Amino acid sequence: MSSAAKNIVLIGNPNTGKSTLFNALTGLNQKIGNFPGVTVDKKTGSYTFKNNKVSVVDLPGTYSLNPNSEDERVAKKYLESTTKNDLIVVVADATNLKRNLLLFTQIIDKGKQVILALNMMDLLEKNRQEIDLNKLSKLLNCPIIPINARIEKGVDELKYAIHSFKPKEHSFIDKKYSANVVDETMLRFNKINQIVNECTTKNGENKSYLLTKKIDNIITHKVYGYLTFFALLFFIFQAIFSWASYPMDLIDSGFIFLCDYVNHLLPEGMLNDLIVNGILAGLGGIVIFVPQIAILFAFITILEDTGYMARVSFLMDRILRQFGLNGKSVIPLLSSTACAIPAIMGARTIANYKERLITIMVAPLISCSARIPVYTILIALVVSEDEAYGIFNLQGLLVMGLYLLGFATALLSAWVMKLIIKSKEKSTFTLEMPIYRAPRWKNVGFEIISKVKIFLFDAGKVIIAISIILWVLSSYGPGNSFQEIELKYSVADLNDVSNVEAQSMMAAEKLEASYAGIIGKTIEPAIKPLGFDWKIGISLVTSFAAREVFVGTMATLYSVGDEDNTKSIREKMMAATNRETGEKLYTKATTFSLLLFYVFAMQCMATLAIVYRETNSIKWPIIQVIYMGALAYFSSLLVYTIFS
Repeated sequence: MSSAAKNIVLIGNPNTGKSTLFNALTGLNQKIGNFPGVTVDKKTGSYTFKNNKVSVVDLPGTYSLNPNSEDERVAKKYLESTTKNDLIVVVADATNLKRNLLLFTQIIDKGKQVILALNMMDLLEKNRQEIDLNKLSKLLNCPIIPINARIEKGVDELKYAIHSFKPKEHSFIDKKYSANVVDETMLRFNKINQIVNECTTKNGENKSYLLTKKIDNIITHKVYGYLTFFALLFFIFQAIFSWASYPMDLIDSGFIFLCDYVNHLLPEGMLNDLIVNGILAGLGGIVIFVPQIAILFAFITILEDTGYMARVSFLMDRILRQFGLNGKSVIPLLSSTACAIPAIMGARTIANYKERLITIMVAPLISCSARIPVYTILIALVVSEDEAYGIFNLQGLLVMGLYLLGFATALLSAWVMKLIIKSKEKSTFTLEMPIYRAPRWKNVGFEIISKVKIFLFDAGKVIIAISIILWVLSSYGPGNSFQEIELKYSVADLNDVSNVEAQSMMAAEKLEASYAGIIGKTIEPAIKPLGFDWKIGISLVTSFAAREVFVGTMATLYSVGDEDNTKSIREKMMAATNRETGEKLYTKATTFSLLLFYVFAMQCMATLAIVYRETNSIKWPIIQVIYMGALAYFSSLLVYTIFS
């Protein structure tokens, strides 16, 4: 690499292992953002080789520089903006050279400095196929490095090739043919076919593709395919509850111990109360769910890594078309189980505008990872963790039911929008089926760490901020209301109750008289028909920042009266009573009503912002808030009425 070249740009067709190579080069030294001016993911990282720090950018997958989607347009625009200090590394599938070299030759003819990284060389060897790399390098006039990114074989050789790269002038076809895209593409493929045929030798069958075909006979079958898909979903939700229970109990006990330790370490007063009942209570309410989030992200990454997600798209296309969507919509919809934000951005791969818009509008109805803490804490109020239906965990079954309800409602909503939104644009669905491969466990680990960090730190910042605000609102009230309550209890005859009970009663009255109590009671008349009280009302409001804030809010509000911090948030909510009837607050009617509200309500400001950016119109986010809010309110009202 020339002394001035410090930047590497990775580009290649989808499913060539480009992201795996990016992870192998950069390790955990990477971050995800957006390209300037657009909401397309931008993965950047760096590595050091021979005391030189090299920046790496991973571009979205693209088949050619004749873009058909937003992802491909961004890749082309970024590539054209690169300078002589940028070295382009084209990652190609060694088992499918003819298709992959189209993009490579287009980049060469743009005058860019290029290294070709031939990935999946292990599959080539398994199929007893050979490529004469020296001959191919001479014909393409370009350095070629064979790699197996999954096991990081050849990565050091690639780094050395990058470090020692010397710029050269080269072209693939005469520029006079570039005026006509069709003729140019035909000319490229003719020349590519000639080169590949000269340099490759086939001594056996493509065993990997034959095995993939056999598996697909079951996975994409019109009956067995769907059974396999739903069996996988069932297994995932059982695992989320069964496998995560022990680490969750440890985290819960750890935070109870930490709160108690800090409470006794610091002198009594405002600072002690803020840290214990404000920050730690709110933060503990969300950290406890990290094991469940990690398990969900692990499964999603594994399904993507093995190539199964592409089969789901193919399988669901025939169903989704009836609802105004297409097979490519299923990836954003399934991705929404992790987070609606990248899922909505992922809809840009859908070429048809109407189908893309409908996908964006219904994606937030799919339950995301931020809802898992809410579902878990509420279901635990009415179903114990050891309760089962036969051999199956009942909590897991209920969560799966909530997810399926979200999917079903998303499809129904899409069908309604299909009838309302008019478009004459023709729908197309093209998809490449990658071969099945074992998951890259290191990549799975990277994804889990990356996603959990985002979940913890992004949500954590919001939760801490809201917890502090809530603590202030719940610790102070207008005028001398708190002093009057203290005076009332100082002169009252409390012989029938213990000092601890008296303190708890006084704290409860103070909370109702606080600014937070006033806000909650203002909201209460509108939500009372759903079985919600003013504390739940405050949680609904704070949840618009992020749904998982619900748990932190409840943890903060219910910390009042537990001065010794010996109870978990579940125990505090279990003990909550209706102040009018004195009966248990979280009955099945109230709990199921609240669950339905969180299934449907659009409570995520960040998602609304992304919808606005993706649609370039304020109209669609407003419609989302209205129709999802109406769904949430009236479904909750119906469920509460039925169970009451």
